Amino acid sequence: MIGTGYVGLTTGACLASLGHSVVCADADPRKVERLREARVDILEPDLPETVRDALEAGRLDFTGDTAAAVAEAEVVFLCLPTPMGAGGAADLAAVEAVAGEIRDVLRPGCVVVNKSTVPVGTCERVAALLGRGDVTVVSNPEFLREGRAVHDFLHPDRIVIGAGDRAAARRVADLYAALDAPLVLTDPASAELTKYAANFFLAMKLSFANNLATLCERFGADIADVTEGIGRDPRIGSAFLRPGPGWGGSCLPKDTHALLTMCDRSGVDFPLLSATIETNVTHQRRLVDRVAAACGRGEDGSLHGVRLALYGLTFKAGTSDLRDSPALAVARLLRERGAELTAYDPALSEERPDLSDLVELVADPVRAAEGAASCLVLTEWPELRDLDWAAIAARMTGHEVHDFRNLLDADLLARAGLSRRGIGRPAAPARVA
Repeated sequence: MIGTGYVGLTTGACLASLGHSVVCADADPRKVERLREARVDILEPDLPETVRDALEAGRLDFTGDTAAAVAEAEVVFLCLPTPMGAGGAADLAAVEAVAGEIRDVLRPGCVVVNKSTVPVGTCERVAALLGRGDVTVVSNPEFLREGRAVHDFLHPDRIVIGAGDRAAARRVADLYAALDAPLVLTDPASAELTKYAANFFLAMKLSFANNLATLCERFGADIADVTEGIGRDPRIGSAFLRPGPGWGGSCLPKDTHALLTMCDRSGVDFPLLSATIETNVTHQRRLVDRVAAACGRGEDGSLHGVRLALYGLTFKAGTSDLRDSPALAVARLLRERGAELTAYDPALSEERPDLSDLVELVADPVRAAEGAASCLVLTEWPELRDLDWAAIAARMTGHEVHDFRNLLDADLLARAGLSRRGIGRPAAPARVA
């Protein structure tokens, strides 16, 4: 297993839990040392326990020596970052560098598995870089959700394997034999495109839900009832129909842009894809416009001198991941308007210098509201429901909560003297004593 990020560490630990012998390689020696001690820095439910149990069983090890890790391996997984590069294309520098590093030490008959999300044609590209006729390259995309990665690995909806060599595909499939999941055996291009198509479709549903919420506000409808009404149709489904402050995270933004780049380079017009991306940006700007209007600002939407309290900065609950977080995207738009931002997130400490130019991060949710004209709920942390909202109201100069996750109980806020305004839902005014 080369790479110990969310995908690599989860895949390695879970395969070890299934009885396989796994060695995970990473270039960061400090990270390797911590993992050898079962110290997992990623906030991910069940992952620390899975790593610890596999280490104690002697089926999992960590090393900083990539060549040594692959020298005796029958299957080598590439779990490397493919961030958004110039023009939106996926940056394959890490994948290509590792391919060059391991090509001369792979044992004959080894199968190299692309687990990273990579553009169509990457299997062929890696095979060419390896230049080994006795080594097969297979695509096996991951479908793990942060906050549920271990569960998703052990209870997958499907396992997709793309290979030109059926024997190699079966060898990879056998690694998952203990799991009860449909197996999709296909060619490498189809497997690679499946991952991008899945993430694009999810992003499209979220953009649809956010636009639908705007429509609900215009007509006085309730988005919760509308999405329940359409989500019960099995052709539509209820997943990814909850509106919010936009979509983000480590996958959807980079993968939608990478797919759009693939379309452009191949001469395929896909307006639905570009509209999905643009709708997300427009939605976040609209939310900031709404906050500015609620603060009594003029047509220019300036927020200079306005203090706002932000609740939640991570891209979703259950993780400490800030990569392409929609909460941070909204925060940046607010800062561009001149707002002063104080933030609380249960997964983050005050020691985050990378956020210091954007927000003042505090460990006390009540302190976050000091002098705030409004509160904004940006991440769906369940514990935000149970905050002392009366104490928060006492610290604020205003009385409005913009619940951009439709998370909070309107009656509870009303009793605290706060009005709640969600997305696509009727406003809930504060109760006057």
